[in-house]
Amino acid sequence: MKLTSLSFVDEGVIPEEFAFGKIDAQHHVTLSENLNPQFSWDDVPAGTQSFALICHDPDVPSVGDDVNQEDRNVSADLPRVDFFHWVLVDLPANQREISEGEWSTGVLPRGKGGPSAPNDTRQGLNSYTDWFAHDNDMRGEYFGYDGPCPPWNDSIVHRYVFTLYALDVAKLPIEGTFGGPEAFSAMQNHVLAQASITGIYTLNPDLAPRQVG
Repeated sequence: MKLTSLSFVDEGVIPEEFAFGKIDAQHHVTLSENLNPQFSWDDVPAGTQSFALICHDPDVPSVGDDVNQEDRNVSADLPRVDFFHWVLVDLPANQREISEGEWSTGVLPRGKGGPSAPNDTRQGLNSYTDWFAHDNDMRGEYFGYDGPCPPWNDSIVHRYVFTLYALDVAKLPIEGTFGGPEAFSAMQNHVLAQASITGIYTLNPDLAPRQVG
């Protein structure tokens, strides 16, 4: 199975319109357009009954003490953990494309609704649900796609891995509200094939020029 995107190239920079946050000269970060990227796929295996698309960032700091703090940097040596940006399941077996901005256009404080989504699909909670849990203005349940917004003082560029799974079930065997870990668990023994594309992104101005090209 092959997964491609017109929005960015594999291992290339994700343009800021597909991010949750972008660099701001005065305040470090400002909200961006938060469009979901475009994706298309082919070479689907026989027996496919549905697809799932999951995006995660494996480079999120495991400890937040230095995150977005003036006169500090998040060390490159700090252990990193997963942060889920998109969990979309029950895509029909005959689908071969997701259009740019089809699932997300802009940042919605307190999050988009779910898990029910158009065309009998479902969307899981992304990790902004936990990130904003103690923010009175932003806390809520964040379903669907919300793009990159890594710490502006992080010493490393973050990777965003979009993985499409071809499944042998028409409906993922999971009920109620779920996130990335629950979706992964439900997919066990149902994956016929998978394909990934990775983009990179940073809000650290000292690292951003290195991304160009």
